[in-house]
Amino acid sequence: MNSFRSYFTQWYLHSTPLPGVAKSPRSAILSRFQRSKKIAQTSERTFSSTSSLSSWLAPKRGHNEKNRKGRPRMRTGGSTKGTTVVWGDYGLRMRDHDRRIAAKQLQIAADAIKMRLRGQRYRLYTRVCANIGVYTKGNEVRMGKGKGSFDYWAARVAVSRVLFELKGDLHEQIVRDAFRLAGNKLPGLYEFVRKGDPPVMGITKVEVGTTLEEMQRPRIRLPMDVAAGRIPATTPP
Repeated sequence: MNSFRSYFTQWYLHSTPLPGVAKSPRSAILSRFQRSKKIAQTSERTFSSTSSLSSWLAPKRGHNEKNRKGRPRMRTGGSTKGTTVVWGDYGLRMRDHDRRIAAKQLQIAADAIKMRLRGQRYRLYTRVCANIGVYTKGNEVRMGKGKGSFDYWAARVAVSRVLFELKGDLHEQIVRDAFRLAGNKLPGLYEFVRKGDPPVMGITKVEVGTTLEEMQRPRIRLPMDVAAGRIPATTPP
């Protein structure tokens, strides 16, 4: 009995780390893994259109490299991405020309929507991100000597692109008024769209009866009577 008790006492002393003695590399790795796993479980959150640490008015990477002025991408291959309402019930869409919009202008437009819908239950979605750096020089500066210093962030918004979406128990006329105020704060012309409205390819709406194959043709297919009227007569009248 004494030998059995001494055996377990010796095993307990060997398994218990002494105070002031460093842990083994294996135990340190296991404790670090358990700690990181616990942090990952506590940091989990529900689905969202934007990450918790990012802002839609400035990129996370900062202005490490200078961006070129560039042009907004014009999708000519038949894509209608970004021209319809996806998450909300109503949207604000650009309809005149592509342009570069500053982050300050986007923030003012979002604040105008929030001020108009104060006290209402809604959710505002942003479909653009100000991730293009704009660099400027001072007045009366000679040409050359670099691109200039960083001034502000901007977003390249293509034509027929949805900027904002709203979802909630709101009357349509109130949402129209809120988007009207936001459009007045932004450069360009905008239109009000609902969820389920036809997409836009370029500046042409893909409505019922219009297929993407017909729009991608090099020439528009005319009706039979119009096409027959354009054919020159073989015999004089």
